[in-house]
Amino acid sequence: MINSYASIKSLLVSGLAFLLCSIGICSIASAQSELKLGKLKVNKVLFLGNSITLHGPAPDIGWNGNWGMAASSQDKDFVHLLIARINKEVGGKVQVKIRNIADFERRLTEFNIEQDLKEELAFAADVIILAIGENSATPKSDQDRERMSQALNNLLAQLKKQGQPKIFVRSQFWPDAEKDKLLKIACEDAGAVWVDLEQLGADPVNSARSERKIDHDGVAGHPGDRGMTAIADKIWAALIAK
Repeated sequence: MINSYASIKSLLVSGLAFLLCSIGICSIASAQSELKLGKLKVNKVLFLGNSITLHGPAPDIGWNGNWGMAASSQDKDFVHLLIARINKEVGGKVQVKIRNIADFERRLTEFNIEQDLKEELAFAADVIILAIGENSATPKSDQDRERMSQALNNLLAQLKKQGQPKIFVRSQFWPDAEKDKLLKIACEDAGAVWVDLEQLGADPVNSARSERKIDHDGVAGHPGDRGMTAIADKIWAALIAK
């Protein structure tokens, strides 16, 4: 009788588990399964950047994409190249959030991080790729440098509060020694990983104008498919090293 009861209970539990999974509510163990790239947890990946990371359609400047400017298609921008590599490597599909924070670059300390990045902070990413700097003015004085440093330190501090993310900060596509120096210092002070793009933007072969005709100089100067691949390669190398 006891064995019979145990068997019936086991069948009922199995049946309930099957029913829950069939409507998308699987077991806690399944829901909490981790996707890892080596030792690096990558269930959730957050990209914070500027137009190189994500730019919506802007027909007035000849840009009709809704991805990183100026890749020829979404799958060829550095964000989607990286996600495709990660998914293939881990044998699963990571959750991704992408946000253009050019407004932060321009406003710096006037940007309300907690309010304006509320959704991104709540996402509680495992990995954060910070790809900013190009839209910030080059500091000309100690006061300018202090303002930029404070803004970067505040941003990284807020990002670190959400779970235990591994943060990767890349240097600018268009090199600027003064800004890159401040970016690197803030990165290292926050315990993040510095990804040096070196002189990618200084090589004409990495710009979109080297691959196809683009009338708008600003768009044409953005990384094309080769430039995007080069950026993705640099970040990928840093990811797999962890």
